[in-house]
Amino acid sequence: MLQLEGVQTSYGVSQVLFGVSFRVDAGRVATLLGRNGMGKTTTVRSIMGIVPPQAGSILFEGRPIHGLPPYRVAQAGIGLVPEGRQVFPNLTVRENLIATAANRTRRPAAWTVEKVLDLFPALAAREHSLGAHLSGGEQQMLAIGRALMTNPTLLILDEATEGLAPLVRAEIWRCLERLKREGQSILLIDKNVAALTRVADVHYILEKGRIVWTGRSDELVAREDIQHRYLGV
Repeated sequence: MLQLEGVQTSYGVSQVLFGVSFRVDAGRVATLLGRNGMGKTTTVRSIMGIVPPQAGSILFEGRPIHGLPPYRVAQAGIGLVPEGRQVFPNLTVRENLIATAANRTRRPAAWTVEKVLDLFPALAAREHSLGAHLSGGEQQMLAIGRALMTNPTLLILDEATEGLAPLVRAEIWRCLERLKREGQSILLIDKNVAALTRVADVHYILEKGRIVWTGRSDELVAREDIQHRYLGV
């Protein structure tokens, strides 16, 4: 579904990605792992067209999307839950969800406001609250719901549970497990290896802008040396 091949991305004269290659298959969950500053968010920004790559290719459902502006990438069927949530602070929960509602991929069972509120009961109780008045966990749920309202073929979450309380993190993981069961393709960035290995099918580790390890969940669990070398603080 999504395939990166030899992607190189820079901010001005500072190169961050050095030939990144990986793929996310339809109906599967993949993760992008690595310490802070290794290039994970830059990879997401390259996919979304926020920081276009200088070299390499990005294909989505067989079509090149590198070089497209972000709105065209979103229209192609990629939904982003960005780092920092970035909900609309002056809109209510319902208005945040309605603002992004679309079904360009013609999904048969399209996401609606009611389906999102069913997925996140905590949001249902805050349906008419402004985004600025929500807790961090509620904002993250809203950010996920807002992305789902675009009915994406691929959902990307950048730091899915960073800074959230344990109960909220558990709710997010429950949501992601449900989405996987329903066949949603997902690219996940997070630091919780234990949770990621329960949800994901394949993992890619970034180190200084390069993919240095790829493997299944059982392989990552068994390789404590890899976890210590590339993921330990």
